[in-house]
Amino acid sequence: MANRMTIPVVNENLLGAYLKDRRAKLDPTAFGFPLERRRTPGLRREEVAQRANVSATWYTWLEQGRGGAPSADVLDRISHAMMLTDAEREHLFLLGLGRPPEVRYRAPEGITPRLQRVLDTLEYSPAFIRTATWDVIAWNKAAAAVLTDYSTLAEGQRNVLRMMFHDSRIRAAQSNWQSVARYVVASFRADVARAGAARNVQSLVDELCATSPEFAAMWRDNDVQAHGGGVKVLHHRTAGSLSMEFSAFAVDGRPDLNMVIYNPVTPEDVDKIRTLLKSQP
Repeated sequence: MANRMTIPVVNENLLGAYLKDRRAKLDPTAFGFPLERRRTPGLRREEVAQRANVSATWYTWLEQGRGGAPSADVLDRISHAMMLTDAEREHLFLLGLGRPPEVRYRAPEGITPRLQRVLDTLEYSPAFIRTATWDVIAWNKAAAAVLTDYSTLAEGQRNVLRMMFHDSRIRAAQSNWQSVARYVVASFRADVARAGAARNVQSLVDELCATSPEFAAMWRDNDVQAHGGGVKVLHHRTAGSLSMEFSAFAVDGRPDLNMVIYNPVTPEDVDKIRTLLKSQP
């Protein structure tokens, strides 16, 4: 008689398995629950349900694959109840709803020393990091020399849109200010919408509409544009004309940030930037 092959059982209740696994890895004392009389590690189902403000019976059914499709609101409450990271929260939504959660904007928290060191290694390539609302929060020496010295600006003034429409030096440096400004506004609108930050930038938009008729007209056009990359020609007041290729990169683990890098196109452009850096104090 031939031996029968054992076929492993595939757990189709991936959401329930993930919830159970996360729950088992939580420390009850960190959530204010006692350790005594626990037969298994982690939080109990009723404790997660209590923190998420859902029925303990319903949560149990959810882990067992009998609770039906959860709502986004319930998944969000469960993720908060379990103190999931952003990556864990996204995975929870993918398992429960087949899609990632809606984007939620977070105010910038600065960058790590490691990320600043990445900027600093780009010796002759101006680079900076901006938020989804286009506030510059970090930069390297080349960016300060070629683009603008952000350290001389107050934090609230380090916004790319505000500088584009209110700083005469930035305006004069553009080879075609009208085209660049329109591109910036369209890219800004797309980034803000993607980040769910429309309310957060409303005061900035209102301010620019009131103080710049040009911005107001461009904003009314409702154009959107992906800020991918291209070639930028700057007219630097000391170095003269500079041609640079620019690219924008998402920062892994920080969906609220983008790194923008300008690479000099020719050896002559590199020499000009090197000279500028040597003249810096």
